[in-house]
Amino acid sequence: QVQLVESGGGLVQPGGSLRLSCAASGKIFSIGIMGWYRQAPGKQRELVATVTGDGSRNFADSVKGRCTIGRAKNRVDLQMNSLKAEDTAVYYCNVQVKQNWDDALYLEVWGRGTLVTVSS
Repeated sequence: QVQLVESGGGLVQPGGSLRLSCAASGKIFSIGIMGWYRQAPGKQRELVATVTGDGSRNFADSVKGRCTIGRAKNRVDLQMNSLKAEDTAVYYCNVQVKQNWDDALYLEVWGRGTLVTVSS
């Protein structure tokens, strides 16, 4: 199996910064797109940022200019700056995993989520 361990969530003041990290472990042959999603209370889960294997990045309009995303082999980090109250949400790591060389499809793996609360 594959598991994702997220870290870095917590309480921050508006305008502050936070770095979220996600480490993937288990049976992994290769990893495709890695990213972060979030879900605020009463709202649907939404994309925050993703990064492909070749370094192509995609950000939600709401976080463009305030966030960066980077990846190592089995790790993806989200640096969040100038945080706003509306950034408050549970943030979920998402990783596309192939467990075998001949797997036709990626397995979508989700972390349990880490809570980010932006409040004064």
